[in-house]
Amino acid sequence: TDFITTGTYNRNRSFHTTISPSMDILISSNLERLLYHLSDSNDELIASYMSSLNETGKYTVSDDILNKIKEIFVAGYCSDENTVKTIAETFKKYNYVIDTHTSVAVNVYENYLNETGDKTPTVIASTANPFKFNEAVISALAPNINLSDKSEFDLLDILAKEGNIKIPPQLDELRSKTPRFNTVCEKDLMINQTDKFLN
Repeated sequence: TDFITTGTYNRNRSFHTTISPSMDILISSNLERLLYHLSDSNDELIASYMSSLNETGKYTVSDDILNKIKEIFVAGYCSDENTVKTIAETFKKYNYVIDTHTSVAVNVYENYLNETGDKTPTVIASTANPFKFNEAVISALAPNINLSDKSEFDLLDILAKEGNIKIPPQLDELRSKTPRFNTVCEKDLMINQTDKFLN
């Protein structure tokens, strides 16, 4: 949101984890490609931005590129609290269970609508399964259920019931599978453990 608003990409900030983990990044791997296309394939310019990012932790795009970005994109953000609230509201309104990432998109879009009144027909692509984020989605649909002592399989069952949705077979079938890997090691022993796997 800051980058699209200001044109400055700055990774020199605190890192916070959220219930939308795919958005918890300080360096976007896809942004470089977008900038390359917006700069009319000016690889030297983009290389200078990436070099600045590596050396100083930030870069600022040209006014020309920033104007192109603002013609295409509108940005927003959503707190964890509003993510959960939007999951609940979407379910209540449409009887449809969304994941945490889609919830951020819905929330930002609804804020955009309220601010602009833009009536352009819009599609929000839901790219993640809510079962990937069991605990967060359940907390939106059934906030009174205590999840502290629940296993991952318990969470699958609870989400299926509360959301009236089917558990993906690939996840449901894991119940009957024998674990193939059960080795656990401390972080400082990972190199030694890797050597054991390779030998």
